[in-house]
Amino acid sequence: MDFTFTEEQQAAAEAARGVFAGVAPDDVPSPALTRGAVADDFDRALWARLASADLLSLLLDEEFGGAGLDAIALCLVLREASKVLARVPLLESSAAAAALQAYGGPELKSSLLARAGRGEIVLTVAANGRTGHDPAELAVTARQNGTADGRDTGDGHGAGGPGEPGAGEWVLDGVQTVVPWAYDADFVVVPARTGDDRSVLAVVARGHEGVVLAEQVSTTGERLGELRLESARIADRDVITADGAWEWLRALLTTGTCAQALGLGERVLAMTGEYAGKREQFGHPIATFQAVAVQAADRYIDLRAMEVTLWQAAWRITSGAPGALPASGDVAVAKIWASEGVRRVVQTAQHLHGGFGADVDYPLHRYHAWAKYLELSLGPAAAHEEALGDLLAAHPLG
Repeated sequence: MDFTFTEEQQAAAEAARGVFAGVAPDDVPSPALTRGAVADDFDRALWARLASADLLSLLLDEEFGGAGLDAIALCLVLREASKVLARVPLLESSAAAAALQAYGGPELKSSLLARAGRGEIVLTVAANGRTGHDPAELAVTARQNGTADGRDTGDGHGAGGPGEPGAGEWVLDGVQTVVPWAYDADFVVVPARTGDDRSVLAVVARGHEGVVLAEQVSTTGERLGELRLESARIADRDVITADGAWEWLRALLTTGTCAQALGLGERVLAMTGEYAGKREQFGHPIATFQAVAVQAADRYIDLRAMEVTLWQAAWRITSGAPGALPASGDVAVAKIWASEGVRRVVQTAQHLHGGFGADVDYPLHRYHAWAKYLELSLGPAAAHEEALGDLLAAHPLG
């Protein structure tokens, strides 16, 4: 087995380190001191630098101006981004573009992918459902040509009644909450369920008729959106009906979130080590105290477990290699470790920093807020433990 990264993957990580080198995590007001969102937009200057470094098109094929790399390369870049709390929709836009490339039709690809890779348009994904606990695809219903189950009747009479979709279009109804960057993205990829229990992905323009946004604010202080679809009519060319498209996109988003949690946790542990090496009690740095060293060592073990499960999940997504469980099992394990691990890392950091960790002039409290957001994004550990249990029941080992 060869666990080293390829030269291309390492080059992507190196380019990311260069782009993020000058980014400060406290460039916006503290979420602890701000009523509402900390900013009206994401970091557009950083977005432009990412585009210039070809980091927005990592997963796109050459024909769309991309590098043709894989989920592992994206996770390496996301790991660097989260170390500085980069305020850009890098995960959402990259994952959405990759899904459109893998499952979308020619017209959809040609109209969006190259522009997304150049940073000219921004994509996001409504992946949290109505409550954050139920599957996102169940939060929105999709029907086509007047049928309840989303099947095309082919009779050409779909547009005959008020509220009924015409031929070649879908109608979406429902609510998706906590959509990241909803106010800033040009298009939102919305999972939906048809009457015959199929999942589809609809690419919905932010200002599309029948689309209503309501502001929500995350623990990070970033502006999210409640996306309300009220008989929104979406052209057939903008709806992906391929089997497995949503499941693949959700797995990539979840794995990318694990990469963000790993990078954040690594930076927080480094901050803790720096502080503990300088802070003295009884004439000695607290890093020399056994109780402090043991806690830091435990968090280091958490990070290494987060790392190995992350790369296992990213490799399964990239390679399509068979395993004892479907790839979703590896993704679930990675998210369990990411959610639990990043929570423990920031809690220990706060404890070892003492009151200084809550100082709003010191960035640790920002990392704590982002860690909580990542812990719960796309399901907390308990939700993935339940999903893993279902997989084990369906695929007994041994």
